[in-house]
Formats: sequence, structure tokens, C-alpha cells
Amino acid sequence: MYTMPVRRILELGDPMLRVVSAAVRTPAEAARVFEDLRDTLHSFRLAHGFGRGISAVQIGEPKRLIYIELDGSAYRLRNPHLEFESEEKFRLWDDCFSFPDLLVWLERAARVRVRYDDEESRTRVVDASGALAELLQHEIDHLEGVLAIDRALDRTSFATRQEWQARYAGARQRSGE
Repeated sequence: MYTMPVRRILELGDPMLRVVSAAVRTPAEAARVFEDLRDTLHSFRLAHGFGRGISAVQIGEPKRLIYIELDGSAYRLRNPHLEFESEEKFRLWDDCFSFPDLLVWLERAARVRVRYDDEESRTRVVDASGALAELLQHEIDHLEGVLAIDRALDRTSFATRQEWQARYAGARQRSGE
């Protein structure tokens, strides 16, 4: 049995993280990358204790692909597009595979609608709220070259993971990419 490789996750400062990702024409073009994303997410989660989603650009593939595992479901989104963001917002401490020891206090839409292609090239729409809405926004930002640090509420909206644990962990306001 052939296993897909765990890929290196690009870190803050790598210019590839600022690239706008290109559309992916076919499911076949996406299949290998989705497997790599899944395996890389699992490896990261084992090493760091958190992780729910990852975009292809984070493993050096500037393609419009996102892989998510949340609440027992796996999502493979090809060419996702944010169609709707609610005016209602919420604030949270967000973290990222590309800077796992830094958290950012930011604001996200409470509800979103995302259109994407599935593995059989069918167009799908997901209406999401809560954790899935937040995660979809975070990952779609990656596809646009936008990082959580760009969305910080102000210059005091940053904390190392260690400082966050000491000051804020009791409030459980962390997202966990």
C-alpha cells in the first residue's frame, strides 16, 4: 500500500503564504494534494495537539484546495468561494499551522455560505456557523494570501501560546485551525 507523504508546512515569513492560489480544474488534479493535506493535518495534530483544517498553499501548493476534519466529518473543498458573510460577528483567539506558537485576537463573521466543487465535480454549497464558519474563513483567507495576523483587531491582539495559556485558557476563546 502506498502512503502519501507528510508535507512540510510553510511558516510565517515564507513568501508563498502570500500567493493567491489558482483554481484546480479537475478532481484528478486535486486527489494527491488532498491525500497529502490529510496526512499532514494528522501529523501536525499528533505533534501539536490541535488542528482541524489546512489549505494547499500551506504545503507549498498554491491551489484552491482545503481539507477540513471537524466534528467527525471530513471536507475536501476544491475551488471554494465565499458567497456570503453575515453582518453579525464574533471575536476569538485564532491560531495557525504556519505560526503554531502565536495566537491572534480577531473578528469573523458568525455565518457564511461557501460554494465549492466536490470530488465528483458537483457544485456544492455549505451554509455554516460557529466553528465551521470560522474555519472556512480562515482557510479561504489562506487561498487569498491573507493570514490571521492581517486580521488582528489591533497591535495588542497577539499572544504566544504559552502566554495565552497563562492568561486566557480558562475562557476557552481559542479556535485551533
